Amino acid sequence: MKLPINIAIVALNLCSVLGATSCLKYEKDPHSSTSGTTTMVCDNTFENIFNQEVDVFEYQYPDAHILVRYATQAEAFDSLFSLNTRSIVASRDITPDEKRALRAKYKKERGANVTVRSAKIAVDAVAFIVNPKNTCEKLTVSELADIMSGESSHWNDLEPSSLGDIKVILDQTGSSLATFLSDSLLQGRQLGPNVFAAGSIQEVFKIVENTPNAIGVLGVSWITSDMEAADLSREELAESVLSDDAVIGATLTKRVKVLKVNRDNEVTAYKPYQQYIFDGSYPLFRQIYMITTASTSNVAGGFYSFVTGPIGQKIIMKTGILPARVSIQQVELPER
Repeated sequence: MKLPINIAIVALNLCSVLGATSCLKYEKDPHSSTSGTTTMVCDNTFENIFNQEVDVFEYQYPDAHILVRYATQAEAFDSLFSLNTRSIVASRDITPDEKRALRAKYKKERGANVTVRSAKIAVDAVAFIVNPKNTCEKLTVSELADIMSGESSHWNDLEPSSLGDIKVILDQTGSSLATFLSDSLLQGRQLGPNVFAAGSIQEVFKIVENTPNAIGVLGVSWITSDMEAADLSREELAESVLSDDAVIGATLTKRVKVLKVNRDNEVTAYKPYQQYIFDGSYPLFRQIYMITTASTSNVAGGFYSFVTGPIGQKIIMKTGILPARVSIQQVELPER
């Protein structure tokens, strides 16, 4: 049975799943999995998440340095296949054929046998935001598809409104969010002429805050109250996830209006809270994967183990998206 409009917050208590000792702060050790420098490329829609992952990892292991380049998903895969980096984060998994090709390239060009590992680390909701002056509260999947394709180009096409043209704001037209909209929402059709690139996720948020007729598309972690974690010191952030305590998921910001979304054959619409991502009520979501060719004995492999392990998953929980490995505790709170 669905919960009422009050939102059930998802709490992560990985200690109960993985054993209490695994949730303690890691001890420093002499192995290279916790020291050295490595690079990786991360889809830029997950930048705020991985900034926190790196901060906590480097806090735990002062001799480790993770240099992250934030780029489009296509650029991340290009870097992986050109052997310029060993680890990437993307909204799709590497295919079996790609794994074989990557292993063959390492063997040919480096004379090395590598193991290609990948893991789903989270589920991200694709959220739609509008200016608080916009009276729109919810949209169906079909209405969103019509907006993204340009078939609905005025707010008055959806409900009585004086806002005029609908201006869709994306981070970049070639980003993984754009690919999601084209492939999953529009079933392969192209985005419409009313879609504009802001240049970055941060700019999407800023434009919507200042543009009443805009609708922004971004990952839900960018619109949670946990964005205040950006103001925490590295030590404060680390200490907030290194205890054995369960982590309470983030709520949504009030700086912009987050639209509810419902499937065409359903009456109830949902905001992209973690509970509704978890139970499938929120209809628009995508998987996040970490892919690496690094061995477990170097720092790139160590960081992969960290992100896919208990502390890395607790960090993901705090950002407002759904970690891949969860133990659920439901706490009803009034929607704010």
